[in-house]
Amino acid sequence: MQLSILTLLYLIASVTFIIGLRMLSHPATARKGNLIAAAGMALAIFGTIFLYRDENGNKLHNYLFIFAGLILGSLIGTLAAKKVKMTAMPEMVSLFNGMGGACAALIAMIEFNHLSTLLSQVPDITYPVAFVTNDGRSAIAGRLLIILAGLIIGSVSFAGSVVAWGKLNGKVKDFSFKGQHIFNIVLLLIILSLAALLIFDFTKSSNNIFYLIFGLSIIYGVFFVLPIGGADMPVVISLLNSFTGVAAACGGFLYNNKVMLTGGILVGAAGTLLTILMCKAMNRSLLNVLVGSFGGGSNAASSTQTAGNYKEITLNDAAVVMSYASKVVIVPGYGLAVAQAQHVCHELEKLLEEKGVNVTYAIHPVAGRMPGHMNVLLAEADVNYEKLLEMEQANEDFKNTDVVLILGANDVVNPAAKTDPASPIYGMPILEVEQSKLVIVNKRSMKPGYAGIENMLFFQPKTSMLFGDAKGVLQKLVAEIKTL
Repeated sequence: MQLSILTLLYLIASVTFIIGLRMLSHPATARKGNLIAAAGMALAIFGTIFLYRDENGNKLHNYLFIFAGLILGSLIGTLAAKKVKMTAMPEMVSLFNGMGGACAALIAMIEFNHLSTLLSQVPDITYPVAFVTNDGRSAIAGRLLIILAGLIIGSVSFAGSVVAWGKLNGKVKDFSFKGQHIFNIVLLLIILSLAALLIFDFTKSSNNIFYLIFGLSIIYGVFFVLPIGGADMPVVISLLNSFTGVAAACGGFLYNNKVMLTGGILVGAAGTLLTILMCKAMNRSLLNVLVGSFGGGSNAASSTQTAGNYKEITLNDAAVVMSYASKVVIVPGYGLAVAQAQHVCHELEKLLEEKGVNVTYAIHPVAGRMPGHMNVLLAEADVNYEKLLEMEQANEDFKNTDVVLILGANDVVNPAAKTDPASPIYGMPILEVEQSKLVIVNKRSMKPGYAGIENMLFFQPKTSMLFGDAKGVLQKLVAEIKTL
């Protein structure tokens, strides 16, 4: 009866994961969807703790350690989530994702040691073994395959996510050497070969090979992410997230835990689909992202050279042209997030609308440092989701737009993506802001963006620069408009 109740709880939890994931697709329902999925996870966790029984009818014990871990983890997670700034959210997502990979790798280690102990207790066993069964229930080779898959994928996800976290907060720089991609491929082949050897030639000394695989997987995870440029970090985070989901699903197989399996598959599938969609948005293949080093230091050799003359616009002039425009489109970027200027940006939007101006937002799929970064940022300021235009729709609207206000965005509006075959971002779809009548660009300085390349948009005749911190500039702009 207890098993039936636990199975029912797992089924309910799996359904809440699916419902929550569906609701996350829209900002208006995302918060509720997150809470529903979290409630399902809590149901699965407590159901497992109190109702789970193994094949011998034994229940879980060591409740002190279990609840101590739950309380400590919940406390750390809650405090971290409350204190993190919106600009640091991609770093936090990457780090938390890495913890999931580490958890999957640790599960693989524990189960491997458990399997080794069981085999050592089987009398008359002959080494090496490949398909010996444990109590007639599970084949060693099949179980080893799942354990090694969880170990390798989880370790790569953990190491890669930590490097991505370091890149996002500026502590880790892009690094590559000649032939690094070949080195990575050879290293991966060595890892897979050792795993195959372990599966089909398991001996009493296989522990050394197992932990060698673990060490090489950590090294591979580091060198897998190190050469990838900063501008591709959103894609990398999404890909590593899918890795963590697959690793978690391996844990579900090991423990015959349906809800763990379902959750892992959902995360893996969602991460994979998001990775594909983001690559499509940049008009690049995943292989090109992984080996192209987009946004790396080598592409920025001439990034600091001045490409022409630019002109500035005063706050008063910017206030006038925006107040008397029929249509204004705001393009938010990472500079808006850094300055925490989303609330004053929403204030500017409402003020202009009071004057009869039609205001919308143009959102590029890879703006910011993670998928949906700008959407979350503006949703936090209660910006109406209907005002957020996707790239295709925004590009159609730019032709009829009087003023485009760019707040900290750089690479996603760079015309080089369309006109310069030598540019590292060539072929990436961009927001075609140059089609509007007037472009106002707010930046701290003329330094290049995250991809490290010059933006020729800043030197076009219809573009004017408005230098300064986004929040301070917007506050002054709001004050100027109120005086008109």
